[in-house]
Amino acid sequence: MFVRTVYATGDPAKLDTAVRALNSEGHDLLEERPGYRGAGVFADRELGKLLTVSWSTSEADRRNSDDVMRVRRPALLEPFAGTLAVENYEVAVFHAVRRPTLGGGLRLTRVEFDPADADLFADTFRGTVAPRLEALPGLARAALFLDRERGRGMVGTLFADAHSLAASRAGQASARHEGTAKAHVSVTSLEEFEVLHADVRRG
Repeated sequence: MFVRTVYATGDPAKLDTAVRALNSEGHDLLEERPGYRGAGVFADRELGKLLTVSWSTSEADRRNSDDVMRVRRPALLEPFAGTLAVENYEVAVFHAVRRPTLGGGLRLTRVEFDPADADLFADTFRGTVAPRLEALPGLARAALFLDRERGRGMVGTLFADAHSLAASRAGQASARHEGTAKAHVSVTSLEEFEVLHADVRRG
């Protein structure tokens, strides 16, 4: 599968307006697109950060979706979004344990790597990191997104609730240290979000 991420920052007091628009009109627009496989909406209410992830079956489906969403996105995110960044990734690993729930937590790790090491990174995450993450209480999903050409990626781990997210920090730090060392990966940022919506359909 392939994903598009939208990362917006703005006034925390205006964040809920954007969330309501995304979960109504935005959701309806995505549902109409060929190859749509789900979406997620995640927020940091304190700092005023909003992350959305939409999943498509193929790269062509993702481009088709973006042709529509590029035009409609600014209106959906008004008046919240002061900054906006859109990125596209290949889903290299998708490891589902249980269905995420509203009010759960997302930990997002942004990484950089030599493009020549993309397959090494994916194999290391699949064989070493994912099994260790699965042992963390409350894990719902773990996914690895890759931009092979630019040597950038994102690791997303979803937990059932805020308590599980907090309790997993030490365990995931250990798994992250081992995985990045084996795959020659550099971590560039680490963030946590509240899960406002998360739905991915396999197949």
